[in-house]
Amino acid sequence: MQPTSLYERLGGIYSIATVVDDFIDRIMIDDRLNANPHVNEAHHRVLPPGFKYLVTEMVGEATGGPQRYTGRTMEDSHRDLLITGDEWEAFIDDFNQTLDKFKVTQQERAELLAIVESTRDSIVVGPES
Repeated sequence: MQPTSLYERLGGIYSIATVVDDFIDRIMIDDRLNANPHVNEAHHRVLPPGFKYLVTEMVGEATGGPQRYTGRTMEDSHRDLLITGDEWEAFIDDFNQTLDKFKVTQQERAELLAIVESTRDSIVVGPES
């Protein structure tokens, strides 16, 4: 028997979209992230439904689903935000809070965090706080 993909173990795109919805709502109002004026401006410029759609697409593809991410590269979309290591840690904290809310099991959590961590070097471009 073949092991199921992370996508399947997470419950497919509807479950992923539900988690992404909560996560994006969480990061959009996080004062730790919005203290960065570039991030704050982006959070007020980007409409949440479109942002949620692209993140859902990305997570679907990254976890083995049939979706294909159609947005800009992580480097292109974050370059001008000057995100620091401390802001990255706040982002990860928000992600973990969302995973806690939905009771994502340890194995799936570890796999999701590894996927997110794989983007760090393309996102964290600013100096440490």
